[in-house]
Amino acid sequence: MTSGKLNGLKALSNDKGIINALAIDQRGSLKKMIEKASGKEATQEEIEDFKVAISEELTPYATGILLDPEYGLPAAKARAKGAGLLTAYEKTGYDVTEPGRFPDILDHWSVRKLKEEGADAIKFLLYYDVDEGEEINSRKQVFIERLGDECRGEDLPFFLELVSYDANIDDAVGKEYAKVKPHKVIEMTKEFSKPKYGIDVLKLEVPVNQAYVEGYADTPDDVVYSREEALKYYKEQSDATNLPFIFLSAGVSAELFQDELKFAKEAGSTFNGVLCGRATWRNSIQPFAGESEGAGRKWMQTEGRKNIEELNQVLNETATSWFNKVK
Repeated sequence: MTSGKLNGLKALSNDKGIINALAIDQRGSLKKMIEKASGKEATQEEIEDFKVAISEELTPYATGILLDPEYGLPAAKARAKGAGLLTAYEKTGYDVTEPGRFPDILDHWSVRKLKEEGADAIKFLLYYDVDEGEEINSRKQVFIERLGDECRGEDLPFFLELVSYDANIDDAVGKEYAKVKPHKVIEMTKEFSKPKYGIDVLKLEVPVNQAYVEGYADTPDDVVYSREEALKYYKEQSDATNLPFIFLSAGVSAELFQDELKFAKEAGSTFNGVLCGRATWRNSIQPFAGESEGAGRKWMQTEGRKNIEELNQVLNETATSWFNKVK
């Protein structure tokens, strides 16, 4: 790994080589959450102000923060000293005019411009169905190769966030999708670990829907995976890559996300940290937008801080350093 990439990765990690970064690069979904809480349309300034508050109140307890350049630049400047900056490069959502959930980069940004704004690393989100077919997936693969080359040219780490789906299953959290999710997640992990993509860190889903695991499911009828099967899938995912990889929270509760990390450790997964978003800060939106900024900040200073500090403790017990994965 080059010195620029290594320095960028270190900026987002603690001194043990573990990443516990906040993710608040949400745009359209965050706007809707704020509007639901306030009962009115959210302005650019209101979204920016929320991200600034999150950055000011919570980055003192995190190793870094993931932000977008559309709403997040003021928050980037407000982050705590020592917290690294990971910057999103994708447009929010995906192209709905054709099959394939194709991504696109932001119109007015480049890796160079993001670097000039202080980015320590670049993140890109890709929706990927390993079974969707060569015509669609080869386009996505070449697209990621280009991004890898752009990050390599600017000597910044490239974090690829992979979100699985099935083109023929609409409900991504239902039982039908839970049955195929391990295959989808593990196979895409293998694909994007190939050197041609130039990826430095994979940001991954856990390989199962934990709500359907024996011992976590609400009823026996909801069980899709036995405990042993689920543990096997976590280990297979870990063995599918030689790259550093971190888990995303996927909007589950803070408690369930911590349980998933403990489960991963039990399985022998060598994950290297997390990028945790809504699980940490989601419940601050109602007081912030529905009551006052002061009420929202109070939640962040108490419950939000508690969420991150508890997550830090779990990571200290479960995560593996990326130091021995980087050459």
